Amino acid sequence: MDDAAAGHRSAVDVVLVDDHPLFSRGLALLLPGVSGGRVRVVGTTDDASAAAALVRRHHADVAVVDLHMPPPGGTRAIAAIRRADPMVRVVALSGLAEADAAIEALRAGAAGFLPKTADPEALVRPLLAVLDGWSVLPEDLLRRLLDAAAPTGERSVAERLTADERRLWRLVADGTSTMEIATTLHVSERTAKRLIAHLLRSLGVATRMEAAALAGRVNLGRATGDPQG
Repeated sequence: MDDAAAGHRSAVDVVLVDDHPLFSRGLALLLPGVSGGRVRVVGTTDDASAAAALVRRHHADVAVVDLHMPPPGGTRAIAAIRRADPMVRVVALSGLAEADAAIEALRAGAAGFLPKTADPEALVRPLLAVLDGWSVLPEDLLRRLLDAAAPTGERSVAERLTADERRLWRLVADGTSTMEIATTLHVSERTAKRLIAHLLRSLGVATRMEAAALAGRVNLGRATGDPQG
């Protein structure tokens, strides 16, 4: 989304659900200014049980919910908001980038998860993005979730490969032709074909496409500690 398109967007009405009054007040004061008037805070509450009613009363577009609140807690507040109005988008906040908390929030219906350490300026684009149907997560947390989702057996296959084999795997996963692989590795095309066939056998796959899909699942180059090329 470019700045021109963002500038013509109608105002986004936001409700803040947080039991830290200073944080809520500060965010309510800062968001309209840093967003150029695109984001306005129409209501705040420090009571998780009142969140759904507040969102419904103000016809909010987005609810920003702190996960660590007194009972019933932020996760239940998210679920209640989504039940009350499935069209409302929810962004969960937490003081820490906790994978378990993020998963719970997303399962409850949140469209995004952000650390509370983010500057108000950094919250504007995620708020507008979730309104457009996107989900937002910090990159490091997304990587951790992807790493955790990769089957253990598949990760162990990657760890058994040599650095040269992982380099070849990355080339295959990137769709590099056999001739280009031969040039990159400084070998003949025939040798390149032999190396690729050996790699596919080592990975337990039959085709390059399967090798590329497996590379994506195990986050090749990061989960194995191999540097990106």
